[in-house]
Amino acid sequence: MSDTADAASSPLLEIIGARATIRLNRPKHLNRLQAEDLDELTRLFDRVEADPDIRVLVLTGTGRAFSAGYDLNSVAERAVSAGEQQSAGSAFEAVVNRLEDLGVPTICRLNGGVYGGSTDLALACDFRVGVDTAEMFMPAARLGLHYYPSGIKRYVTRLGVDNAKKLFLTAQKIDAPEMLRIGYLTTMVPLEFLDEEVDTLAAILAGNAPQAMRGMKRAINEFARGELDEGAADRRHRDSMRGDEIKEGIKAFADKRAPRF
Repeated sequence: MSDTADAASSPLLEIIGARATIRLNRPKHLNRLQAEDLDELTRLFDRVEADPDIRVLVLTGTGRAFSAGYDLNSVAERAVSAGEQQSAGSAFEAVVNRLEDLGVPTICRLNGGVYGGSTDLALACDFRVGVDTAEMFMPAARLGLHYYPSGIKRYVTRLGVDNAKKLFLTAQKIDAPEMLRIGYLTTMVPLEFLDEEVDTLAAILAGNAPQAMRGMKRAINEFARGELDEGAADRRHRDSMRGDEIKEGIKAFADKRAPRF
């Protein structure tokens, strides 16, 4: 996958087979997200969700960074009241939560550094495959910003209380090995192996049973939030026991071949 583009633009969508890729594309500004990018990301997420042929989504950036986060200067310039500032922050929060709630499995291809709100955008993905030169920091405490609650919850449930406190309260930068150690990165690889690692994981996810994965992803996320709908999860479990996916899975296992879902 190339990390170059002819011109900066809103996020780009590419669909090849069962895989969709969304690329943040403002490399001169380290893929800093603008207000219009939030609307476009929401539109692209909806498009991915509506296409039954898409089995996996990869989110990445153009150039040397994944993303520098949301453009706080543009928020301040547009805001004439605290209510409008809250609205702008809520718009970003809604996009991140929408990404987390996508039914298809998601991979963040961290091609470089990840900063500010984009650390939460990446954390909302199911997997994060990053280069060994990546770095991250969450500058909220340095900026005087109390981060939005769902983002703090994501940090706590995925990285643990102590790591969340370290990242939020110290606002210190950490490198890729530390990102891997605390569980922020799923996998860390040299740049030359990044695409191979992402492609391998994407192929595995695209080949598994989509409805079973969708339901289990939902249950895992609900468990993490302390909001499990046990009745719905149990119904999905019972439905899967008599569904078409398990029939194909069992037949493929008996035939010693890859399932075709």
